Amino acid sequence: MLEEKRKRVKELTEILEKANYEYYVLADPTLTDQEFDKYMRELEELENEYPELASPTSPTKRVGGEVIDKFQKIRHSIPMLSLPDVFNEDEIREFDERIRKAGFEPEYVCELKIDGLSGSFHYEDGELVTGATRGDGVVGEDITHNVKTIRSLPLRLKENIDIEVRGEIYMPRKVLSKLNQERAELDLPLFQNCRNAAAGSIRQLDSKIAAGRGLDTWIYHLPNPEDYGIKTHYEALEFMKNLGFKVNPANRLVKDIDGILKFIDEYAEKRSSLTYDIDGVVIKVNDLEMQDALGFTSKHPRWAIAYKFPAEEVLTKLTDIIFTVGRTGRITPNAVLEPVIVMGSTIKRATLHNEDYVLEKGLKIGDIVSIRKAGDVIPEVVEAKIERRTGNEKDFIMIKNCPICGSELSKKKGQVDYFCMNPKCPARHIEGLIHFCSRKAMNIDGLGERIVEDFFNLGFIKTIPDIYHLEIHKKDLQELEGYGKKSIENLLEAIETSKKNSLERLLFGLGIEGIGDKTALVLARHFKTLDALMSQTEEDLKSLKDIGPILAHNIVSYFQYVDNQELIHTLKELGLNMNFLGSGEKYHELITDKRFVVTGTISFMGRDEIEGVIESYGGHASGSVSSKTNVVIVGEKPGSKADKARELGIEIWDEGRLYSLFEELGEV
Repeated sequence: MLEEKRKRVKELTEILEKANYEYYVLADPTLTDQEFDKYMRELEELENEYPELASPTSPTKRVGGEVIDKFQKIRHSIPMLSLPDVFNEDEIREFDERIRKAGFEPEYVCELKIDGLSGSFHYEDGELVTGATRGDGVVGEDITHNVKTIRSLPLRLKENIDIEVRGEIYMPRKVLSKLNQERAELDLPLFQNCRNAAAGSIRQLDSKIAAGRGLDTWIYHLPNPEDYGIKTHYEALEFMKNLGFKVNPANRLVKDIDGILKFIDEYAEKRSSLTYDIDGVVIKVNDLEMQDALGFTSKHPRWAIAYKFPAEEVLTKLTDIIFTVGRTGRITPNAVLEPVIVMGSTIKRATLHNEDYVLEKGLKIGDIVSIRKAGDVIPEVVEAKIERRTGNEKDFIMIKNCPICGSELSKKKGQVDYFCMNPKCPARHIEGLIHFCSRKAMNIDGLGERIVEDFFNLGFIKTIPDIYHLEIHKKDLQELEGYGKKSIENLLEAIETSKKNSLERLLFGLGIEGIGDKTALVLARHFKTLDALMSQTEEDLKSLKDIGPILAHNIVSYFQYVDNQELIHTLKELGLNMNFLGSGEKYHELITDKRFVVTGTISFMGRDEIEGVIESYGGHASGSVSSKTNVVIVGEKPGSKADKARELGIEIWDEGRLYSLFEELGEV
């Protein structure tokens, strides 16, 4: 019996490893998601039932779960030396000439310089045993628990050999974008770029965090190729690729300096279209005997260089610092700049975030400052060029009153931001209108940011109820450029349709400080109606999971304000839905019409939010396990519910299974 189970575990492991390789390395899957999930679930169940059959390199270990106290040190058997940087064509030609003067006629391999962090990965008998950072090149940190969560890095190779490979751990651009969108909704600090996000993720003590960060790898170096009978670096790349490693297909073997320069020009142009960040091109002598003959300096190999793309950082003058008011009343200082082109865009302004940010950078009005695009997207003031100061610069002074309405600003204890507390501040109204119409709020197609601003300035929309009276301006709209009869009808229809939205969209759209779309769903699911939520006290709200004292206070304060009560009353009269609509809006075969119980702690989402997602797909969330339960979702420290589920033979999902499904649905 056990031998049959062992055989099935081996079979499932091979199926899933092959599927992971096809999906994450080849980008050419042969298994459907449903098949993959089915096999993964079967393997998880077998490993739960027979723990002795669970391998440390099982595909089920990809989801993380190991928490370490601190990072241990690992000494590299072969030092991980850095490459010397070059910055122009002359320096590349000098590198080539130096090699030719030594009596060689080299071929080169050109590789993209990935903007991530270097890692070393050791395998014994074909199984991953350790992963380490570069560190100082001699000693790095043990990050094995985190690298196991990187799905493109094989836990088991196609051959049972001992080997060390090196490569770059990085975060794809779309992953960074998604993470920052989620962090913005939670009012968390944004990751500045892919490299910093990857470095921070791989150095988490809890591997579940790293598992949720979507890290990836490119493998580019074999430290001891001669042990495998390999003669060239290009052969080494092919060798590692055949073992199952993800090797960048952009690598190119070139015959001479002209080939190098052509490759650099090509990828300087393609750089912005790649799905990952690069900051240059690595150039290596291909022949390994030639590499040995050229040797090393104390810091660098003499047979390789790293060409760095020109810095997309330019200088301009900071002509003023002005202040804007957000929809929650937050005051943001903004740099007014002499127009300058950065990475193809003309930049005139850049956010300075808050008072502390400006003071830490020591900025003065009139400074010459360096500007770059953080993550190649957001204009950022890097620093003031103090050596360029003339003495005519003016010190930055934080304002004390709202620049729009003149109300005194307030700074909350323990926070860095100032707020205008006047709910009638005109600047807050326009931001609030934009937010109310946005996709995750009332989702009114045709009322984007620019259109709302135009309609506000024209006097068509000054308040939220004005949106639902826009029809009275129908003739005026027809006189505007770009507004034909059909587009106006579509806009008015979208406004009317928004009245039927579920309560969570309205709650999010009201712009109550601290309520993101996920929290709005939790509240709507729990209280069902807006009237029920409005009747709660701070103590009532604080008893809910994920609702802290600050958020509870914000909610109660909002609904106590007379103008807000009148707004809700008006919206009711206009026919806006005030109830949670629950299930029926979305469908998924693994959720719809099934009963779920959540037990234990899930690291990436609160229980109420999980149940909210389940119910939004037509599933049913329950607090107790019975014969009618279809799935029990088991987190950390699950208790007796998990035991009862096993006794009844009910399907069990662990955190990784849940995360994979929610990731597929776009809910995490």
